Amino acid sequence: MITIAIPDDQPPLISDSPALARLRAQSGAEIRLWNSRPDDEPELLERIAGAHTVVSIRASTPFTRHVIENCPSMKHLALWGPGIDNVDLDAANRMNLTVTNTPDTATHAVAEHSLALLLALARKVPELDSRIRRGEWPRGLLTQLSGKTLGVLGTGLIGKRLCKLAQGIGMNVIAWTRRPDQEWAEANGVTYVEFEQLLRQSDAISLHLRLSSDTRNMIGSEQLSLMKPTAFLVNVARGGLIDEEALAAALRRGTIAGAALDTFGTEPLTANSPFRELPNSILSPHTAGTTTESLAQSLELLVDNTLAFLNGRIQNRVA
Repeated sequence: MITIAIPDDQPPLISDSPALARLRAQSGAEIRLWNSRPDDEPELLERIAGAHTVVSIRASTPFTRHVIENCPSMKHLALWGPGIDNVDLDAANRMNLTVTNTPDTATHAVAEHSLALLLALARKVPELDSRIRRGEWPRGLLTQLSGKTLGVLGTGLIGKRLCKLAQGIGMNVIAWTRRPDQEWAEANGVTYVEFEQLLRQSDAISLHLRLSSDTRNMIGSEQLSLMKPTAFLVNVARGGLIDEEALAAALRRGTIAGAALDTFGTEPLTANSPFRELPNSILSPHTAGTTTESLAQSLELLVDNTLAFLNGRIQNRVA
């Protein structure tokens, strides 16, 4: 009997879902599921040993060359979500491991969360709420985003959706990406600019890039120093895009006005993370894409990908 391993469903997303029930009913496979994350590679290898298909829920679970080469039974790695930076794709190709993901299932959810974080920064929503609950009645000026410039780093599906949302509240939008879509930009009133120009010109910057060797720590102390002292930074993509030490230092010094982060280099966020204590940071627990609607759609697509492979077809392949 074919075995499907789900080694990292924590906190539980697919457990007890209609999508999992459908997978059980239609796959004819033995399904092994863990509601905890593996502590290390040996534990991950133990969980997926002998599995034909591995369904990975968490981007924090690394499928390194060592893992892939030491699980020869694995023929299909089905990723939940669009991210692929936790997989050594070169190793997957060498080992004839098919890797699939679930693209365009959380586009609206993540773009909305980006805008929500930006609005919360500009209007100081968490701070005002906290102070009122303490019995204060704080006054002071807030930031109006209408008429300001948003810089979008990465114009994939989510970045493009955020551009439209930001324009909807009156923001001007500029963008930078490695492969500019000039036809889309001209049709939608977005201007592509050079990276440094975006840093200098933007009143707010939102990150929507994949994490790779080229983009890791692309926002560091040098880049932060180019930003306006009144500027905001939003990251709902991958924590590794930002040098977190440099960002924490910039927030302490007031190099930029604030940052809102949904993703971090280490997740869950460590107890000693400086962001926990910085009043000009807003934090959310990598939850931008977890709306009821996007979760249901993405889990169903995850199961579709898995069943398709078991039936000799490949869809949404990334390797």
